[in-house]
Amino acid sequence: MSGLVHESPVKSAHSPLQPVAVSDRIDVIDILRGVALLGILLMNMEALSGPLDLAFTGIDPHWQGLDYWADALVYVLVQGKFFTLFSLLFGAGFAIMAQRAEAARRDFTSFYLRRSAGLLLIGLCHALLVWSGDILVIYALVSLPLLACREAPQRWLPAMGVATYLCAALLMLLMGALLGLSAQVDGNNDTALRSAIAQGQQTIELQRQVYGHGSFAQAVAQRVSDLGTSLSGALIVGPEVLGMFLLGSWFARSGALADPARFEHLYRRLRWIALPCGLVLMLASAAWVPYLAPGTFTASTGAAYALSSVASLLMCLGYLAWIVRWRDHLRGLAPMGRMALTQYILQSLVGTWLFYGYGLGAFETMPRAWQIPFAVLLFAVQVLLSHVWLRYFRFGPLEWIWRAMTYGQWPPLRR
Repeated sequence: MSGLVHESPVKSAHSPLQPVAVSDRIDVIDILRGVALLGILLMNMEALSGPLDLAFTGIDPHWQGLDYWADALVYVLVQGKFFTLFSLLFGAGFAIMAQRAEAARRDFTSFYLRRSAGLLLIGLCHALLVWSGDILVIYALVSLPLLACREAPQRWLPAMGVATYLCAALLMLLMGALLGLSAQVDGNNDTALRSAIAQGQQTIELQRQVYGHGSFAQAVAQRVSDLGTSLSGALIVGPEVLGMFLLGSWFARSGALADPARFEHLYRRLRWIALPCGLVLMLASAAWVPYLAPGTFTASTGAAYALSSVASLLMCLGYLAWIVRWRDHLRGLAPMGRMALTQYILQSLVGTWLFYGYGLGAFETMPRAWQIPFAVLLFAVQVLLSHVWLRYFRFGPLEWIWRAMTYGQWPPLRR
């Protein structure tokens, strides 16, 4: 989600790097980011309202009737598609900031490292004090190897991005194969599997007790543990994120976001080929392995999730193309995109206040089918708040703090 802020080139070759003026923003990036926030919220609702380790595991069989179909709808159409879109937008912002630095003849590396450090600090506060499903910490860490790709020729970026992204799918296949081979060699497959399932269930029960009934201090202690688990998964998530960063850099450097009409042929192929193909692959993956119970990763589940990873890439790009096509009808979401960092963390604050034990205590009480309209309603309120806030202020509050850490000065907040 560190694609939450973007910059655009300055006109003077001698002007200092500073926060971009509203008039210089690329509207379609804000619109894309606004739409992606709805997808992020729809995906995260399951993890905010219940144990984190029970979320993002496919179509949970404990749901019945309408709840089951709601879970399936989010899994097939939403999960993994909008987190990748945020990653792409981060890469686009990186490329645009690099162009600004070159035009201003200013050092980019130190500026960018301050920006990444600021994002890391915000992400750690979010992960430890608010919600352990944070993605900002991984974004900040993966932003560092992106800096090494700054000088890559533009024509290389699509291939580099896709190849890096597919490394995650290959790692899933490899992990599944190794686990299957290890089980055959040890000959204790059932024992090892039961042990892994028991350990996974123990973690889930701990999250259920701490987040559903514990104090804020207990929740913080559990979030420390969850953060360590989350960072251990960066081996898989990291290549996906970096791959999307590189694809986003190409979209920005090529002008595909600033001048979509010039790339209509590309967008048409993404809409009518990439998206349908991705949907078919996603449905095939869901039919093959609809649910991954914690602690039960096997060769089959590794292959199915590798397939879903490829499907998510294709569907993300297809969604991007359709959003670009409908951008004139979606301009009302641009203020949401301009405040995406603030609004992303606000979603976590509202969710944990509503569901956690130190809040209203509604943990695991909201039916899955109700989570979708609740997310849409919360998103609508956030869009309204964004419009009202930006009438009086130049940035969202967290965007303002992040910019101050990045530029080493407090930019004017009021309009």
